[in-house]
Amino acid sequence: MVLRRWLTVLLATASVVAFGAPAVAAPDPVPAPNYAGFRLVKAIPGDLGTPEITLPAGYELVPGAQHQVASRAEYYSFIRGPRSEAVTVTVDWPGTWIGSVIATDTRLAVRRHAGAPYRVSFVVPVTWSTVNANQATVQVWSMLNNSTASGVHWRIEHNDPDRVAGPWTSVPWPAKQAASVINYMIATEAVLQDSGLAAEARRKAHFFSLMGFETNNVLHPDNPPHWHLAYYPGLTYGAAGAHVPHFWVDAQGKTFYNGMDIQGQGRSRFYAGDPAQIHDPAGALVVTLTIRADGGLDIDPPGGPGYSINAPDGDFSHGVDVSRDGVPWRSVVSQDHVKIGVLVTQVKDHQTKQPHRTTVYQYDALTGVLGSTWPSAG
Repeated sequence: MVLRRWLTVLLATASVVAFGAPAVAAPDPVPAPNYAGFRLVKAIPGDLGTPEITLPAGYELVPGAQHQVASRAEYYSFIRGPRSEAVTVTVDWPGTWIGSVIATDTRLAVRRHAGAPYRVSFVVPVTWSTVNANQATVQVWSMLNNSTASGVHWRIEHNDPDRVAGPWTSVPWPAKQAASVINYMIATEAVLQDSGLAAEARRKAHFFSLMGFETNNVLHPDNPPHWHLAYYPGLTYGAAGAHVPHFWVDAQGKTFYNGMDIQGQGRSRFYAGDPAQIHDPAGALVVTLTIRADGGLDIDPPGGPGYSINAPDGDFSHGVDVSRDGVPWRSVVSQDHVKIGVLVTQVKDHQTKQPHRTTVYQYDALTGVLGSTWPSAG
């Protein structure tokens, strides 16, 4: 009997040594959190303040000054937690009346609480993979052309001094730079169409991108004031071989520097008189961009004619003139009324006796989403 028990223990021990201890199931991996952003827009801009934000169990505010941001007009915040299409957020902000709540380009439904005039609740989807993926919540811009397949992808940034945040809080408000950039882009878009550059980009399934700068997005400290006339050899912003000029502008809106990023090559630096060439992946010259001594820009397609943008009085915020092959061609004036969401552009064609062509773009002042557009003459 003793021998039999001894053999049983010996065999059990040998089994453990041979085959190892019973496997223990690995715990399920903890899912990565999802994110959401929202902007609390004050009914009346005022002093900076921080609201009290209450979240359901399992959700939290994303820490860091770049994720919880106050301005005179609003407060934006990012939260994280399990993925959900409907997370209820409650905000108490004593003394501050919240007029609207924005997520991406949508005005959320807001529930107000009886007996608590400064308390609101709203539902936000927590579905973004990262905070940066949800930058659309804090950006206010209008897409004047949202199709890369058209050859020109074009947006207008709407900068409001009451929404200023981040590095822009420590410098004078760049009103002239913001206005100048819009004039530059309107003039440049006309050049791209008239010259055939847009048509050629479209034929190749490439596109030009026109963009300005933002003064409220701390996730993307988009400074100093600048604008872009970029070229993407593909139909997305991930196209290999992209050329992305950054045209810096001074207090009169004069362009004085081009830091051009070429994907895979780093940044090249160009100043007045330095021709900056953009090539496609096959090595063909697409266009040459040269900053002028007067702060304007020369745009030269390889087959000509050449175009020049300058300011008649040296202040690009007042308006710009465009010449074609040295002959006056167009004049551009614009005004962006960011408080009411109205952009007015006027374009004069010097080749005809027609009056200025006026276009009025109506957009949501809190999201930039375009509404109606009214072209007219006179």
